[in-house]
Amino acid sequence: MRIFAALFSHATPHLWRQAALLVACATLAGCIMSPKAPTITPQARTQAARVDTGDFAWGFSSSSWQYENRQAGKDGQLPFRTDWDILMEQGKAVPRGNTVVMSWSEFDKDVAALKKIGATHYRFSLEWARIEPQPGRYDEAAIGRYVEMARRLKAAGIEPVVCLWHFTFPDWLYDEKNPKRSNWLHPDSDSRWQAYVNKVVPRLKPHVRYFAPQNEPNGQIATAYLNGQWPPAMTAALGTYAAAVRASARQFRQAAAVIKHHRPDAVVMSVQALPWWSNGWLDPTRAAYNGMMRMNFDHLDKIWDVCDVIGFNYYYSQKAGPIAALGIGSHRGPNFTEMGWDIDPAGLYKQIRLVGKRYGKPMMVTENGIATQDEAQRKRYLEEHVAAVQQAREDGHDVRGYFVWSLLDNYEWHYGYDATFGLARMNPRTFSRDLKPAAFTYRDIIRRGGVKQIPAAVLKASQRQ
Repeated sequence: MRIFAALFSHATPHLWRQAALLVACATLAGCIMSPKAPTITPQARTQAARVDTGDFAWGFSSSSWQYENRQAGKDGQLPFRTDWDILMEQGKAVPRGNTVVMSWSEFDKDVAALKKIGATHYRFSLEWARIEPQPGRYDEAAIGRYVEMARRLKAAGIEPVVCLWHFTFPDWLYDEKNPKRSNWLHPDSDSRWQAYVNKVVPRLKPHVRYFAPQNEPNGQIATAYLNGQWPPAMTAALGTYAAAVRASARQFRQAAAVIKHHRPDAVVMSVQALPWWSNGWLDPTRAAYNGMMRMNFDHLDKIWDVCDVIGFNYYYSQKAGPIAALGIGSHRGPNFTEMGWDIDPAGLYKQIRLVGKRYGKPMMVTENGIATQDEAQRKRYLEEHVAAVQQAREDGHDVRGYFVWSLLDNYEWHYGYDATFGLARMNPRTFSRDLKPAAFTYRDIIRRGGVKQIPAAVLKASQRQ
């Protein structure tokens, strides 16, 4: 999640290489073209709008690797290993530890907190490596545990939304000697992915109707192959990046077909990383802007037609170009998060409008949230971004849900535990989920079905149809 900021964050040692890459993009006059939108007929738009998603979804999103604890066996070895574990072993990632927020063993506490806040939907992910620690060897107890999670959510009146992949791959798909043959591009990736999806979907289908095959594949691939920060840690590998986009999209389509085969009434959702980009300085040809738009849409353009709902994650807006890229992470003040990201609810409105026009399908905001220690700022952020969704719906844009990232403060990849997005925190002694003041703000929003006041910036964006 929130990956595009990682491309330019001051937390990365590759900053100057990233800036150089953007400068190079900015000088490629006409060489990087804006992605062409698919052609959508009025009949297709009408048909797409008929998908039944029930009442508006007020949800939370989470991730298995960021939430779940795991315990070493008697031999001291962990029961499974991912590509991110390898990155930590190499000293290229912040250590995570094995406790995290204990959601594997303490999931009932998550459910109780969700119910107290009033969430109607909860997106959680499956850890592929936990389910298939060795190729073709499945941990049936792990699959059963995920099924039980879905069942407990349903019993609590909360709709489970299951994501089949959230950033991490089993270590056996990671080739340390040849990164070009890792993860999406491993020779066994297609066949093992199809087998994995065919294994878990039939077990989940009695309790799960909403499936997201992948979480932010567009952002993960950019961070993995353009700036060398995520596995397989390649820098400016444009050809491999493009190949990974194609492979990931192919596997998304495979998963969508498997899901529909096992449960024809399933709702298949995308979960894409979509910041709002505008044209920045030193980009006279718009090459940098076009490049960012391609990162937003190249993957989604390949899979939108097999989605019932276009889900996307929005956190901030940014100008495309080397000057703006060098500044991200350094900004401070009430209009920025603690990581220096621009707070721009109007950007969410504009993204909803663009995505709706581009794909003609129902939408959900599948992640939105702020890392901050200031609860007043967190409350304001929630209210203003919900207001953007509310105004979009009033203006006729087909938005079916809004999900906060996240229920709990958790491990945030290259930020470690420093970025606090949660509406609750885990008590490290009792593992209780202690709600922050903003959790009650969200509870009140859910009860009212929205906010009382629309910010002026959102209204202004709304008027520019």
